[in-house]
Amino acid sequence: MRVTALDNHFEVEYTLIAPAHYGGTMSADFPGRGKVAILQTSPETVLEDYGRLMELAGVREALPQDKETLLKINISWQTWYPACSTAPWQLEGVIQALQTAGYENLIGAHNNTVVVDAYVGEKNNKHKYVVDKHGLRNVHLYEPEYKWVRYEPKQPFLVLDRIYPEGVYIPEILIGRNIVQLPTVKTHVFTTITGAMKNAFGGLLGTRRHWTHSVIHETLVDLLMIQQDIHPGLFAVMDGTFAGDGPGPRAMRWQEKDVILASADQVAIDAISAHLQGFDPLSIPFIRTAHEMGLGVGDPEEIEIVGQDRDWVMGQNWHFVQEDTFASRGQKLIYHGWLHPLEPLLLRTPLVPWSYFASNFYHNVYWYPFVGRKRVEAALKTKWGRMFSEYGSEAGLRGAVMPGMEPETVTIAAAGLGLLTLALGAGAWWLWRRHRSS
Repeated sequence: MRVTALDNHFEVEYTLIAPAHYGGTMSADFPGRGKVAILQTSPETVLEDYGRLMELAGVREALPQDKETLLKINISWQTWYPACSTAPWQLEGVIQALQTAGYENLIGAHNNTVVVDAYVGEKNNKHKYVVDKHGLRNVHLYEPEYKWVRYEPKQPFLVLDRIYPEGVYIPEILIGRNIVQLPTVKTHVFTTITGAMKNAFGGLLGTRRHWTHSVIHETLVDLLMIQQDIHPGLFAVMDGTFAGDGPGPRAMRWQEKDVILASADQVAIDAISAHLQGFDPLSIPFIRTAHEMGLGVGDPEEIEIVGQDRDWVMGQNWHFVQEDTFASRGQKLIYHGWLHPLEPLLLRTPLVPWSYFASNFYHNVYWYPFVGRKRVEAALKTKWGRMFSEYGSEAGLRGAVMPGMEPETVTIAAAGLGLLTLALGAGAWWLWRRHRSS
């Protein structure tokens, strides 16, 4: 079977696979394949609703109880912003549901990025409060105590072996343990929507994962193959109490949608999320490719919906749109545009910190203080915003941290602007002297 990657204009060969290589027990007909649970919820019932949701989706059949279970928490920004990162009630509802079902060895898991501090993010998003409240072990996968090992694929990768010719390295702690992905319902500048499959991107790959952005759709499929190989059980629980429209995962327009989703099938839950947002799931390359490879079910017509009435779900169209920020437009010029020949120089050499700085400057110096802060203030007045504000109030965490401009980023920007001004001034002086001497 062949598929053409529309975003990169190259062809890759793939075959139907049934991973069972690193102790994982996933097969083409894994429990919960093609089934998605979805419920409408409210702040008063959301914790209990998560328990009912996960039972409807077949969590006990999907996750072996004799294995430790990792909860892959999503932190897309160290600042709280609606729909951006795992909601605290999402994390707590999942923990309570799993503990009630008899899962004792639960582990909160974080990875870092080059633009987000996970330690700051887990505090500002109140994840640390929830994890500590329930006595979970909490791991940051990038710390030296956690070993990363070379993964040997059972089936050929679509792209990862070309991106990382020296080998693909993953956290050893993930191997042989269940995992629950905890994404939110939102759009993404690179993948149209982001959900369960994209959440693994932030767990399996290290800080060089930005190397894959030019082939991001194929990368997500490769990562799902890895997940199905290394994990005895997979599950995903998605929060859509707040949902994000526009240039996600950060600079979004939030909306209250009051829905939560769960599934053992990451392709199916991402497909239903895409459908709710108003996108055709099979037009999104990572969903279509995973569907065609038999890694899950991406066609909503073939997905069993439980919880809410199917007609209600299929009748939803929130008319979300994928948009770019100033920063993502620049990135796409590097990944797909006229700057693409310079990608190795700009993103794989000592010059790469410029891109981290540019992202930080755009989001934390310009966008949040001048645009995002007002949106957060408005969100805090809604029912879900009030719930976030009150989360952890008994521990002194009432409210939301709303930072101003990051001093370090502003200082670097000012220094850079000063150097640029000096360089331009020196150039102008040299041209003036040359003009006079001629």
